[in-house]
Amino acid sequence: QVQLVESGGESVQAGGSLTLSCTPSVDIYIEYNMGWFRQAPGQEREGVARVDSDGRTGYADSVKGRFTISRDNAKHTLLLQMRDLRPEDTGVYYCASARGRRVYPENWPVRSQDFAYWGQGTQVTVSS
Repeated sequence: QVQLVESGGESVQAGGSLTLSCTPSVDIYIEYNMGWFRQAPGQEREGVARVDSDGRTGYADSVKGRFTISRDNAKHTLLLQMRDLRPEDTGVYYCASARGRRVYPENWPVRSQDFAYWGQGTQVTVSS
């Protein structure tokens, strides 16, 4: 059974930092296209960051320069390092994986339709 398990969400003050982790089940190769999404209360889920099979990354404009997505291949883990957090970053953060490897053009958006598997989410709350 394909699983993605997120961890690392917590409550922080504005300006703080957090690192989220996502551990996929062994039947998902960590080299697959992977991404992070978030959903704030009453809002639609939005793409935050993605990493393609060749390592190319993409970010939502709202997080560029503050968030970094990366893979730790040795630990079979996807990371999202977040700094300078703002109250508007509050939401449930979801890890997602595609079914395989793909390279997108530069500036390709972070789209939910490009991913097939989803985790249960981890809550991030940023207070002012």
